[in-house]
Amino acid sequence: MTNPGILPSQAIERLLAEGSLAYAAAIGPRQIQPASIDLRLGRKVYRVRASFLPGPERTVAERLDELSLHEIDISGGAVLETGAVYVAELLESLALPHGLLAAANPKSSTGRLDVFTRVITDRAASFDQIDPDYKGPLYLEISPRTFPVLVRTGSTLSQIRFRTGQVRLTDAETVALQAKEKLVAAAEPSIQSGVAVSVDLAGFDKDGLVGFRAKRHTGVVDVDKVGGYDVLDFWEPLHVRAGRGELILDPGQFYILASKEAVCVPPDYAAEMTPFDPLVGEFRVHYAGFFDPGFGHASAGATSARAVLEVRSRDVPFILEHGQIVGRLVYERMAERPASLYGAAQNSNYQGQSLKLSKHFRQGL
Repeated sequence: MTNPGILPSQAIERLLAEGSLAYAAAIGPRQIQPASIDLRLGRKVYRVRASFLPGPERTVAERLDELSLHEIDISGGAVLETGAVYVAELLESLALPHGLLAAANPKSSTGRLDVFTRVITDRAASFDQIDPDYKGPLYLEISPRTFPVLVRTGSTLSQIRFRTGQVRLTDAETVALQAKEKLVAAAEPSIQSGVAVSVDLAGFDKDGLVGFRAKRHTGVVDVDKVGGYDVLDFWEPLHVRAGRGELILDPGQFYILASKEAVCVPPDYAAEMTPFDPLVGEFRVHYAGFFDPGFGHASAGATSARAVLEVRSRDVPFILEHGQIVGRLVYERMAERPASLYGAAQNSNYQGQSLKLSKHFRQGL
């Protein structure tokens, strides 16, 4: 077994070679990331009556027999509608060695489309968390919230990390790392169960652009189509007047905003953003919680990178103000440094980002 920490890309490749991470189709060249591997949709997707967990006594297939409304073959592509819940077979499966844990999260592009995903395993009592010694198939719950999406066999909506031992930094360790690496570009960062991240509502251009609000009743987004869609067909740009620096979140609406602080993840660490903190407001700020080693870091060729926030207010309108804390980045140690850092060896869509929509939309209004 390797050192305690999150497994890097080269260790994931060893899992593949050993059969601990199996696959029904050859792994693609860009599927392995510095600290995770993308999970691919299989051939079948089931529309189900409701979200579910199988519980300790049953498999996902057994629950699908009870809850499936119909089965969809997506080998040639199929549209998943908003407001519906689907469960997809994945091409990858696991046979985890003793002591190795796994956790999943939506990919950045998935979260920025407001597509809610969670990995499910047989006999699971929780989503996205996979117990050591698990041997069996993987499934993905998919629920498009704003845009209908076109998917097919091989589409990647989620990613998985592997870890051993205690990986999360204590507050004292985070303070020391902040002093050394400047994890967030703040004069006096708040560090308590992670590093605080605040929202930028001062404006990213001369017109006071602060973010985007998703439109309703749009066309379909093909999740595999990069740069294929005009921003204004799907998004309403949001501007604030000079000196105002606030935004009212409407319940049920989806927003793309960005952090006030530039953030970075040093090469020997990874990070994860807490998706929801009721102590700072009744809203969710992030779907895709993984930040790979090298994100926003000079060693990977980045000089500055903001955290893009995927924001949805829950039950009541809520006023966000410029500089208000909206979430926290939790840093975790790597078992070893990845062979390549985020954005360094492959063309990343989000390295050095500021306010940025998902890769599916043409940049610039």
